[in-house]
Amino acid sequence: MSDWPPKPENQIQNTQQPVQPTGPEWKLLEKAVLASVEEQRRARRWGIFFKFLTFAYLLVVILALGKSCSSVSSDASAGAGSHIAVVDIVGTIAADKQSVNSSNTIKSLKKAFENKQSKAVVLNINSPGGSPVQSDEIWQEIQYLKKQHPGKKLYAVIGDTGASGAYYIASAADEIIVNPSSLVGSIGVIMPNYGVSNLMKKLGVEDRTMTSGENKALLSMTQPIDPAQKAHVQGVLDDVHRHFINAVKEGRGNKLKSNDPAIFSGLFWTGDQAVKLGIADRIGSLNTLKRELKTDKALNYTIEYSPFDSVLGRMGASIGNGIATSVAQKLQSENSTTLQ
Repeated sequence: MSDWPPKPENQIQNTQQPVQPTGPEWKLLEKAVLASVEEQRRARRWGIFFKFLTFAYLLVVILALGKSCSSVSSDASAGAGSHIAVVDIVGTIAADKQSVNSSNTIKSLKKAFENKQSKAVVLNINSPGGSPVQSDEIWQEIQYLKKQHPGKKLYAVIGDTGASGAYYIASAADEIIVNPSSLVGSIGVIMPNYGVSNLMKKLGVEDRTMTSGENKALLSMTQPIDPAQKAHVQGVLDDVHRHFINAVKEGRGNKLKSNDPAIFSGLFWTGDQAVKLGIADRIGSLNTLKRELKTDKALNYTIEYSPFDSVLGRMGASIGNGIATSVAQKLQSENSTTLQ
């Protein structure tokens, strides 16, 4: 007998107790879907693993390249036998890591002096100078190390240029050796400044600089120079210059053969002229020094900046955080996957 039209009580019963599919066909389908989900999970895990492995491989390669591109101080010199310890002063002297800075130079000098197998320490100089603060910090540390190691001489070998802050450092050496054509000296201080106020008037540009403190805009390029401010800055430069002169006089002592004020005027000379004035000791080179000290071995202790160092630090942290986040997200996604 037909059940049409459906009875209300049957509809209520059907909605309250939905019919669950049964039979071997449904069980087989359920197993196939579960197997597919498990296969997807397995594929995701392997994908994460291979991504991590690739990142790790690339990181190792970049680290290896960074190490090969940077100069490494010769810690291996412990078994190298008698040698000359070389520390480079090459390029501009400044506080940043890419330049010759006091931090790395002092570390290099300390290792060079403390190594018992180094017969002498050599400053290999080819620099136009730079920061007076960095130069003075290196100069001060050299004086300290010389007192701590009185039996070990420090030589400064100047190549093309040993000027300004580079000569400041060289003056602390026991001997300064130069090439006849080296440029030596430039004992002075400079602060570049330009005035463009007249140009701004012609262009119709108005300076609206605001300050709190009447001297905060000291030597502004866009304002006419104030005589009192100029006198103050000149006094500062003169004081720094005085520190430079005192360091040279203390370092060179009675080796200075002339009292000519021009020596400290910012002029520079050839190596030949420098020897005659007493701001250098003699003509020679690192090879000359090797023959004198009867050793053909010179090891470089210079700690140099590698651009990979800071990049790798940031990249390593970024990659590590990225991988950790990716793994966590993948695992969370897998664990939340259920058969509906």
